[in-house]
Amino acid sequence: MHIRLLTQGLDSLTTRELIRMGHQTPATIEQHDSQPFVFKVMDIPRDVASQLIAWLQSHAPPLSCWWHDATGAQPNTIDLLIGGTQALSRVLRQSAQQTPDLHVIVHALEQALQAQQDAPAHLQLGSTQLPLGQRTYVIGIVNVTPDSFSDGGLYLRPEQAVKHAEAMLEDGADMIDVGGASARPGATPVPPHVEAERVVPVVRQLVERFGALVSVDTYHASVAKAALDEGAVMINDISAMRFDPDMVSLLASHHAAVVLMHMQGNPQTMQQAPTYRHVIDEIYTFLAERLHTAVQHGIARERIVCDPGFGFGKTLRHNVDLLNGLPSFQSLGQPLLIGTSRKSFLGRLLRREVWDRLEGTMASVLYAAIRGAAFVRVHDVGPIAQAVRMLDAVRHPHARGQR
Repeated sequence: MHIRLLTQGLDSLTTRELIRMGHQTPATIEQHDSQPFVFKVMDIPRDVASQLIAWLQSHAPPLSCWWHDATGAQPNTIDLLIGGTQALSRVLRQSAQQTPDLHVIVHALEQALQAQQDAPAHLQLGSTQLPLGQRTYVIGIVNVTPDSFSDGGLYLRPEQAVKHAEAMLEDGADMIDVGGASARPGATPVPPHVEAERVVPVVRQLVERFGALVSVDTYHASVAKAALDEGAVMINDISAMRFDPDMVSLLASHHAAVVLMHMQGNPQTMQQAPTYRHVIDEIYTFLAERLHTAVQHGIARERIVCDPGFGFGKTLRHNVDLLNGLPSFQSLGQPLLIGTSRKSFLGRLLRREVWDRLEGTMASVLYAAIRGAAFVRVHDVGPIAQAVRMLDAVRHPHARGQR
């Protein structure tokens, strides 16, 4: 059972949730204050749900409570979307003292509230701290591969990759993400030693020559260790530390930052008819569980970024739903990274080839930033960095002097 808090003041988010659950927006949503307290309980056992609904019925008038249910993903469970005034959580907590069956709900709700309350104020990258909530950070993609979907083979030699990264830094990239193995749909896996041979020389030069903040896109612990030893500060793991059992302990011992990304299946299978019962709920639950694993193994929350994984086991509809549902992931309390750059769903929507998706990328990046993304990972750094700067200047005018 997981509880996901819905962003206060975003009635459209609540409306989308209700539509997915097969309901229309109830009039009560419009009746209570402008900052309602709304949360979703996923996979709640039916007996516990009955107790909770009975409690909601008894407190409906004073707390302006409303609730709607749908069948849960697990057997004999349901999902409940619940809303009311800001006093709802406090009164529920008090009532649990007299109604033990509500304890499990109150405990899960307190965990969700605490996770949001303890959200890190910065991302720790080595000795560098990046403040969160003040601007959007641009990560430039450098693929040292022969077969990446967008630029495979263009930067395979170290000197080509370094020159490309240098241009990105000059164009405004805050960080460079270096990859030595393609993760495109159907890509052939690359042996770790080959991946390291491609990545490590580039990382070394970017750190030594430019003092750049460097992330490495890998799910192999041996490649991650080699990169971290050369000065990389973050590992971008598309498996969220699942494919290599040594990854989580390595990152914890090296005090490295990590990107935990959602992917359905693996690069060989992920686009073979991906399906979800509820794409937001399933990805949220996955990321919440991987976040818990990371913290339990000693990785500080100040070093964890979450990525819903655009294009990794998602259809066009799933990707669009993810963009609209990004505020849902704020309940995790972690900074979000989005990687929509040149992805195939943009090509399908706009009928553009991979090299002709700048406008689609820019629109998705700006929309994601508005919806809560802290980091955007892109190929075309120059124009997108300018667009993001302009957006930040409007949204966060107090932080302009930090650029």
